[in-house]
Amino acid sequence: MADSPRRKRPHILHAHSTFDLGGKEARAVRLMNHWDGRLEHTILSAQPDAMGARAQINPAVECHFPADAPSLQGWPAPGRYGRLARYMARFDLVLTYNWGAMDAVMAHRIFSPLMRLPVLIHHEDGFNADEADGLKLKRNYFRRIALGSAHALVVPSTRLHDIARDVWYQRDAKVRLIPNGIDVTAYASPVAADAIPGLVRDPAKLLVGTLAGLRAVKNLPRLVRAIAPLKDRLQLVIVGEGPERDAIAQEASAHGVDLHLAGFMGEPWRFVGAFDIFALSSDSEQFPISLVEAMAAGLPVVSTDVGDVRAMVAQENRAFVVPRDDESALTQALLHLAENAALRTALGAANRQRAQADYAESNMIKCYENLYADALNMPF
Repeated sequence: MADSPRRKRPHILHAHSTFDLGGKEARAVRLMNHWDGRLEHTILSAQPDAMGARAQINPAVECHFPADAPSLQGWPAPGRYGRLARYMARFDLVLTYNWGAMDAVMAHRIFSPLMRLPVLIHHEDGFNADEADGLKLKRNYFRRIALGSAHALVVPSTRLHDIARDVWYQRDAKVRLIPNGIDVTAYASPVAADAIPGLVRDPAKLLVGTLAGLRAVKNLPRLVRAIAPLKDRLQLVIVGEGPERDAIAQEASAHGVDLHLAGFMGEPWRFVGAFDIFALSSDSEQFPISLVEAMAAGLPVVSTDVGDVRAMVAQENRAFVVPRDDESALTQALLHLAENAALRTALGAANRQRAQADYAESNMIKCYENLYADALNMPF
């Protein structure tokens, strides 16, 4: 009997607002690595120099970073949208991510009735600083129109689900709520004493840590100022890179805060457990993966009340999720935890239990696999 013909691997186009290693990029890379050789990928970034997540892709994954692809940025114009549509026609599935890739979504909307374009699935993970205080009306109208031809709109948080339905007018059947997940078991092991390179721990102080891209929307100077009244008992470690690095360092110097900027570090399960308290000070979040990582590591959390943070943490920890613009409340939450070791332990245990029960990576992967396989009309 002759061998059956080899099935062609699906080729997926990923159009990202940026491909620096943030939450959505980390998730996309984890999915790509999980499916290893079963899929072929091409990555576009609206910011071509923002490619920090590329290094985290497993070498076994076939992935392309073309230099001659149409730009995701520029004036909305039929010619430019036509070029994007013709490029998309080469692929079996198009995945777009956040506002920075919305021109690709609009190109698909305009040209899909005229061309045989692949199925498009859009992902929205949150907003930058320019929409932290309110959504832009023109962008809302643009999304309402552009998303008309999308097969699905994927969101990780209940707040984004509500926005998709009530502001962008997307049908319930199109909006898919898939919470972010991680390998929670990897965070159960103790971390090494030197897990964070360059950190010199002060034995008289607790370690407050966070993982974040150093961008304005994360408002890390707010966290520095919240720690300043407690600088004799708290050290601060920030893991991440970005354009706000100098501003954060200057804020810490001005307030005398003991700050270690660790830069980007992969494999967070190797170091998150070194923190005594995990903190978020963002102006805007939706469903931060770093929070799930901290919970899986058994940490108590202090955070601004943004996105789904309050609903994500264990019930016992919700008193330490404070109003976004109340820096004194952030300080008081840190002080309360700093003074009570037993409380820190209890909150950390409750958070770990919540992460293990609700945020397992296997559940997330299965949801994405089912969605993408349905769009491709084939298993992979």
